[in-house]
Amino acid sequence: MSEGQQGEGPKARKPNLGPSAGPANRRALIAAAREIFAADGLAAPFSAIAKRAGVGQGSLYRHFPDRLSLAVAVFEENLDELDAAVAPPDAGLDALLERVISQALVSTALIDLITANPHDPRVERLGSRMREIAAGAVEHERVSGRFGEHVDVDDVLLAVSMLAGVLARTEPDARVATAERAWALLQAAFVPRPG
Repeated sequence: MSEGQQGEGPKARKPNLGPSAGPANRRALIAAAREIFAADGLAAPFSAIAKRAGVGQGSLYRHFPDRLSLAVAVFEENLDELDAAVAPPDAGLDALLERVISQALVSTALIDLITANPHDPRVERLGSRMREIAAGAVEHERVSGRFGEHVDVDDVLLAVSMLAGVLARTEPDARVATAERAWALLQAAFVPRPG
């Protein structure tokens, strides 16, 4: 290979930055997994994720030894987004459901993997964190008067679970319309009821 050809073309590899590259590689792997699993489902090979992230498979397995570890990492980022969405005092169920819908539209394969492993401690931690986020949304709704007394955090969690499950099983081109219909039904169910 001539000097001018080194580092050119599709086979060029990034320089090895050692341990300092770990956090950036992890972020790249999570982003790649989100894209690959959304496009190709859970059967997509790990090698495709590593390639999309621009890292070697060894780096992938160091960070995520199995598919569930990778799915949990994606969902942890999803929960960070949900937490930020419901943090403002005027945010409530609308903000929560809007983010859940947008996440479910691209995370259907990962939802299946998470729901297939409900007793895994990593998945249980996700559930606990989701409960805290939903509790914040319920509190904001109660303060604003948008929630009836008949609604509690378990109702919101059930609604979120049902919504994610429906979207995961809806054809991709029908997901947005289905999400809008489901969202309207949930909003109607949660409003205060006449005395």
